[in-house]
Amino acid sequence: MKPRRRAPPHADDEQASSPRARPRPLAAALLHVSGYDGFGLWMTLGLALAVGVYPAGRGDVLVPISLGAALVAIGLLAACLHSRWTPHWHGWVIGKGSRPTRAALVALACILPVLAVAGLARGDNAFWATRLSGAAMSLCGLCSLIVTSYADARRQAPDMDSRLATQLPLSRVVSATYGGGLWLWLCSAGQDIDDAALHPRAWIIGLLALALLRGLVESLRWQAALQRVGRPRGRLELQPGRYLAALLVYALPCLALLLMNFSDGWLALAALAAVSCTVGMATELSLYDEALAALPGGP
Repeated sequence: MKPRRRAPPHADDEQASSPRARPRPLAAALLHVSGYDGFGLWMTLGLALAVGVYPAGRGDVLVPISLGAALVAIGLLAACLHSRWTPHWHGWVIGKGSRPTRAALVALACILPVLAVAGLARGDNAFWATRLSGAAMSLCGLCSLIVTSYADARRQAPDMDSRLATQLPLSRVVSATYGGGLWLWLCSAGQDIDDAALHPRAWIIGLLALALLRGLVESLRWQAALQRVGRPRGRLELQPGRYLAALLVYALPCLALLLMNFSDGWLALAALAAVSCTVGMATELSLYDEALAALPGGP
């Protein structure tokens, strides 16, 4: 009688995540979206600093940097506490002797240019070192979003179609830029940035354009996923949650942007837009995971 082969380490984890991971609950999706919104906030701020269009002021730079750090740290803290919603951070199970994954290392590397920008922000953001650090922060944020999106796709659906996998980084970057831009708008509205430095019309046009671009990208991604669903598509296409997500991601933020020129309550409008968009994208992400689970070969 042959001796029974011993199962390799983490075999249960691999078996549990293959071939399809179960859809994330809304709380886990919310932590996930908050994390890449934080990177999107850093990326947007760094791009504005590099181009030289962001208003001068040390506090005007430190506040969005701190808010982005808070959005990113929520998921990291949940992973440190081994929350059932977020047991790992970009695949890294913290505190159990495991090494950081490549995606986690890339995400952690973004902290270096963020600290450089925070240290160089002295009131005059036209300083060449500040602009260079802003460009590095924006580039690192972009790289992190791309790398972590591929890693997330492999974790959630290891046998995902290659076409769907290549669409995820573009969707993640556009979504993070849109969500991060709304959070940056909240920081600007709370600090009473002078209209002459950054006119409200620039916020309106830029964020509305990002909302339109995101709607187009997400529509193409949903259609590509639903075309591969083995069961009837009607239940997934006509989910009430998708209409709720569209209301939270597009309708409420765009309405807040359009009301910006007719109201003095910038802070309330910006807070409504940013929070609504984050919750809506989390709802949409949870529904998209359900669509992936319905693909042929899923559970």
